Amino acid sequence: MRRLPHAALVLLSAALLGACAPKGIEGLKTFEHPGGDVRSGSLTYAQRPPAGGPHNALWQTCGVYDGPLYDEYAVATLARGAIWVTYRPDLPAEQRANLREAVKETPKLLFSPYPGQAPPIVLTAWNAQLALTDTGDARVAAFLKAYAGGETAPLQGAPCTGGFWGTR
Repeated sequence: MRRLPHAALVLLSAALLGACAPKGIEGLKTFEHPGGDVRSGSLTYAQRPPAGGPHNALWQTCGVYDGPLYDEYAVATLARGAIWVTYRPDLPAEQRANLREAVKETPKLLFSPYPGQAPPIVLTAWNAQLALTDTGDARVAAFLKAYAGGETAPLQGAPCTGGFWGTR
């Protein structure tokens, strides 16, 4: 039996781990928030922006917002299968426009600034999140393809219209 050199094993292991990454998207973080935890009032989340967990009964109506959203309403919209695209408020206008263009065909979408967010851009679906630095990153399309159907959402198929329409 022929043995591979150590360097070859390291490279092979890295390649296999990358191929086994959730949904095959490099840098994707996944979580295990169960659905059905509806609460009232202000809530605290482990992730910023949150990627699931307890939420208010009222959801955020899908759309593009110029101001920050209430986490509790946005998480209720994630539970309905939406994708929440957040960006740092200091992201240049041209990059915001490029990002909006990249996600405009997403059927259930929240798009808003997120003050205090460390990465320039974060894409979030129920139990999945991807931090990005560049609006032209090919992983934007990969994330949308993987999660735009809302399969990870506990209320998949529920509409994201008729909820709260406003910002904090």
